[in-house]
Amino acid sequence: MKAIVIGAGFGGLAAALRLRARGYDVTVCEARGEPGGRAAVFHEGGYTFDAGPTVITAPYLFEELFALFGKDPRDYYELVPVDPFYRVIFDDGAHFDYVGEEDRLLAQIARLSPRDVDGYRKLADHARRIFEVGYTGLADKPFSRVTDMLKVVPAMVRLESHKSVYGLVSRYIKDERLRQVFTFEPLLVGGNPFRASSIYLLIHWLERKWGVHFAKGGTTALVGALWRLMQEEGVETRLDTPVAEILVEGGRVTGVVTDAGERLAADVVVANADPTMVYGRMIDPRHRPKHGDAALARTRQSMSLVVAYFGASRTYPELAHHTILLGPRYKGLLADIFDKRVLADDFSLYLHAPTRTDASLAPPGHEAFYVLSPVPNLRADIDWAEEGPRYEARILEHLERRLLPGLRESLTVKFHVTPEYFARELRSADGAAFGPEPLLTQSAWFRYHNRSEDVGGLYFVGAGTHPGGGLPGVLNTARVLDRVVPDARRGAARATGA
Repeated sequence: MKAIVIGAGFGGLAAALRLRARGYDVTVCEARGEPGGRAAVFHEGGYTFDAGPTVITAPYLFEELFALFGKDPRDYYELVPVDPFYRVIFDDGAHFDYVGEEDRLLAQIARLSPRDVDGYRKLADHARRIFEVGYTGLADKPFSRVTDMLKVVPAMVRLESHKSVYGLVSRYIKDERLRQVFTFEPLLVGGNPFRASSIYLLIHWLERKWGVHFAKGGTTALVGALWRLMQEEGVETRLDTPVAEILVEGGRVTGVVTDAGERLAADVVVANADPTMVYGRMIDPRHRPKHGDAALARTRQSMSLVVAYFGASRTYPELAHHTILLGPRYKGLLADIFDKRVLADDFSLYLHAPTRTDASLAPPGHEAFYVLSPVPNLRADIDWAEEGPRYEARILEHLERRLLPGLRESLTVKFHVTPEYFARELRSADGAAFGPEPLLTQSAWFRYHNRSEDVGGLYFVGAGTHPGGGLPGVLNTARVLDRVVPDARRGAARATGA
């Protein structure tokens, strides 16, 4: 049986390997000239910059893909633990090192707010219970029928999933700085902590359970490892091959048509692409009654990002690998981004300093960075051609003033991407950085389904489908395929009478 995977992001790479292990003849069509999707790489001036995800959690999800073929992942990549997971720096200059060991974490809490130590213990236990239901129990389970959702409603009610992340954390934690520490993680998957369901507190326990890691050579090294494994196992890989149309006959996929007009036949098509764009641009409206244009337009997309990449001719050895630099506002800034859709004068930033862990990513004696700022998606009236350079300059000035003295005089390389990059290069609706916003009403059964309700043989992986964004979420979307895509080996056995 023939399978075509559209897109070579982590979801597509994992899907291709899982399908190959189950007997499919697999072809991956990637629109860009390199694999990785959001996890692509930029090389500039001797520096290596990961374009997208940098926080590696749940390493077993990568190890599983190599185990499918009896391969040792240590022959392909190396992960190193990051400590602290994140350094959070508050607007008043105080900081909090978010670490994995509970005694060290409690000591950090006691230093800022002794009264919240016991509250954190209760919060961590609640996060653990959410994790056991929302991740262990549901992350790789399909939500194809409304009854699948109804089965978990009692547990979600008990866990208070109707509350926001910030709302639930605030019940246990009273210090406002610590509330920010324990609620920023939904932003890593595109969610506003003030309205993302508290089920996303599972991210906290996931990091506590498996830690935070970095791949030597950058996240792109993981992309390269999976790409190599695919080629070793006979997956056909096609770069610079955008798909223009998914062919449908009698309610089922029959293949795809590339931008170049080439027709590729398939029994199964797996889209590792934004489902809003796939339905809206690749499938004729008469074949998608549940996902008509009006329904697609109602999908609320996540925020977007401005990401600045830069190299410096000096090092900052006192830095943590991951730094969250908080601004003077929290709720107000998030309201500007998600609701008012305006470009605020202040910002909170995530700074990635990979050369703290792997010096090979920059020339000797230099430092490589990327800094990420959440911004409104393209539903906002912002001229990014004009605002992008100004915003980058403001970010670099802010970093120099608060964290990186002498930065601007030591810059050797700098460039940035805006929401236009996510729309143009990554084909994301509204230039969203994480697909549909992870609201309760856009999660599980309410999110785009892994198995299309409109078209037989069409499946989705990636941040836009269940369970959602972040590397663990994306890799789990491929695990769902094992439950919903027919096993080609069984079909072959029946055909041969085995």
